Amino acid sequence: MAKAKTAWFCSSCGQQSSAWVGKCHSCGSWNSFVEELVEPASTSKTGPRKKINVLPQTIQSVERKEEARMVTPDSELNRVLGGGIVPGALMLLGGEPGIGKSTLLLQLAMQMPGVKVLYVSGEESPTQIKLRAERIEGGNEEVYLFPETDTHLIAEQMDELEPDWVVIDSIQTIHSPTLDSGPGSVGQIRQTATELMKLAKERNIPIFLIGHITKDGSIAGPKVLEHLVDTVLQFEGDRHYSYRLLRTMKNRFGSTSELGLYEMQGSGLRSVENPSELLLSTRDEPTAGIAIGVLLEGSRPLLIEVQALVTPTAYGMPQRSCTGFDPRRLNMLLAVLEKRMGFRLGQMDVFLNMAGGIKVEDPALDLAVCAAIASSVRDTPLPELTVFCGEVGLSGEIRPVHRLEQRTNEASRLGFTQVFCGPGNTEDKGKGTLKVVQKNRLFEVLQSIL
Repeated sequence: MAKAKTAWFCSSCGQQSSAWVGKCHSCGSWNSFVEELVEPASTSKTGPRKKINVLPQTIQSVERKEEARMVTPDSELNRVLGGGIVPGALMLLGGEPGIGKSTLLLQLAMQMPGVKVLYVSGEESPTQIKLRAERIEGGNEEVYLFPETDTHLIAEQMDELEPDWVVIDSIQTIHSPTLDSGPGSVGQIRQTATELMKLAKERNIPIFLIGHITKDGSIAGPKVLEHLVDTVLQFEGDRHYSYRLLRTMKNRFGSTSELGLYEMQGSGLRSVENPSELLLSTRDEPTAGIAIGVLLEGSRPLLIEVQALVTPTAYGMPQRSCTGFDPRRLNMLLAVLEKRMGFRLGQMDVFLNMAGGIKVEDPALDLAVCAAIASSVRDTPLPELTVFCGEVGLSGEIRPVHRLEQRTNEASRLGFTQVFCGPGNTEDKGKGTLKVVQKNRLFEVLQSIL
């Protein structure tokens, strides 16, 4: 009789080791390795060979079929998923505790009348879910609560109820009786995710999995969990703001660059159809250090307020602090301003903030960041109703950005009259009263606005 084979796995990242180690070489966490059963004991080395039911075929002979998506009342979720929920898809929703993951899916279930939803809760009782549902607007009477953590019992209820889609809250609380380890372990998460994926594909029922995250922001459990699912959604936001962002980290049925924006209210989450108006603050008089930039999240243009504050340092080492922006890119732009533009920032504290608590990665905001910093240094407000859009190079040149027409159309719709950008977009002349000003160098832009 062969012995059972075990291995050691990191409970934080899923790194495998043949023996116990104190510190994980992958994520750096201490005392996180637990022993898991990899291969159970078997009396025979080889089993019966399975009969092949499916024969290989050429890629040209495969028929392409369009997936019939389930369109939801949530326009932001439809955008992020690529048009709606795909039948048989296994989707993973991760986020910080209390950010609104359960509220988002429960609200979606309550707002789809006539759609049968099985809500499996391993953390909350039906009474707690009922209290949350009373605050959410919706009248779907086909939402069934099932407080269970056994995958076999969940499969039986899916066969009896035949729901249209299923919510598992959360994957870390579900366990499979085929393994002896406890819920939340690396082996259990891998096994339960595999069984739920099989249920989703065989019964053609979409399943949402809610997942916990670690202290570094990644989804808890082995990395194979993200490989198994079809879609990985990240629900993020700042507790001090009412905005919530829904990003796509992986999507087999659509783009991974889309962004959904929500506003947390007492009655649940509200989809924000026009995020630019919420991200731009209104002021009675012009203020130095404020610039408006336009970025692109997927196919959605967003106008965002860039705030900069530059003051003489009171300490020996100048501070460089930024919120929502890459600190390394900020240091690069400061070096360009000092070397190419002549700004003396070596003894200045620089603080940069993206209004609204949004984290940006679009290089098209470089020009807006430089304009805001220069405005704060000179203590001179920038021209009103002006937008900046361009990538700044190390030699001080302004590079063109892609899809400028979409960005200018959004700025024109919100009432802006002037946009500064780089050369190379001669086909984009703005829209309506919007004037497109193309400049080659950062020095030319700062000379025009200051």
